[in-house]
Amino acid sequence: MKKNRALILPAVALGVVLIAIAIVYWVEPAKSLPSFFPGHDAHSTTHHLKHGIAAFLVGLAVLAFGWFQTGGAKPARK
Repeated sequence: MKKNRALILPAVALGVVLIAIAIVYWVEPAKSLPSFFPGHDAHSTTHHLKHGIAAFLVGLAVLAFGWFQTGGAKPARK
């Protein structure tokens, strides 16, 4: 896999944002979510556990991608 150093900072930023969104999904009831969030319902008091899990896992995957971009080149095999 080719390393692209320019992707490290955006990947880390996006991963942190997605994990923050997951926390918002877990903490806030559906009626308190921002209106642009999927799952916003003005009359619901439930939490969106599945949306939070999905955002958390994608955030972890993006952070892992950024971490793998920081690695050095593989040494040549003899």
